[in-house]
Amino acid sequence: MLDFDRFEILTFDCYGTLINWEAGILPALRRILSAHSKHIDDAALLKLYGDFELHAEQPPFQPYCEVLGSVVRQFGTDLGFTPTAEEVRSLADSLPTWKPWPDTVTALRQLKTRFRLAILSNVDDDLFAGTRPQLEVAFDEVVTAQQARAYKPSLELFNLALRRINAPAHRLLHIGQSIYHDVIPAQALGLATVWVNRPSARPGVGAVRSADGEPDMTITSLAELASAVRP
Repeated sequence: MLDFDRFEILTFDCYGTLINWEAGILPALRRILSAHSKHIDDAALLKLYGDFELHAEQPPFQPYCEVLGSVVRQFGTDLGFTPTAEEVRSLADSLPTWKPWPDTVTALRQLKTRFRLAILSNVDDDLFAGTRPQLEVAFDEVVTAQQARAYKPSLELFNLALRRINAPAHRLLHIGQSIYHDVIPAQALGLATVWVNRPSARPGVGAVRSADGEPDMTITSLAELASAVRP
C-alpha cells in the first residue's frame, strides 16, 4: 500500500485518465468510417487508432492536431478510402468536446485539498485549453507534448515536468491510464505510479499500446484514489 504522506504533488495523464477519450474517439471515427461505408468493431478500431497514433508520434515532432489528422489519413489508407479535408480535421476539432469521466471532477477537488496537482499530457496547449474548464480545478502545472517537443513514453516530457515542478522524484505520484505511456517511463525516473484501469472496449489496454508493467497501485476510478488518500 502506498504511503500517501510522502507525496507533495500528483501528476496526471489527461486523456483516458481524466477524460473519457474513447467516448470521444469512437463516435468521431465512426462518423468518418460510416461516410465511406467502412465498419469495424470498437476493439479493432481502438487497436488501429493506438497503432496509428504511436507511429505518428515518432520523431520528428509534429503537433498533436497533426498527429490526429495523420491517424485519420492512415485509417483511409488501411481501409481503402480517401478522407476529406474536413474529416482529417474533425478528430482534433472534436477533442475539446470530450467529457470527463463521471468521477473525475469530484475526485480532483478532493485531492486538491491535500496535494498540488499537475497535468502531463500528450497534447497541444490550445487543445488542452479547450478541455481545462471541464476539469474544474486549478492545476499547479500543465506540461504538454507541445512544450516538451516529444510524446510519452519519451522521458523528455517527464523530465520537463520534474524541472518545472521543482520537487524531488520521490515526492511525486504519477497517475495514468496507460502502462506503456505513463507507468513504465515514470518508474524509470523514480516516480511512484498509479494505474487507472478504466473500462474500455479493449480491457486493460484501451486505445494505447499494450505493455507489461508493475504499478505501485491499481485502481479502476479516481474515486478509489480519492477514497484511499482521505485522512
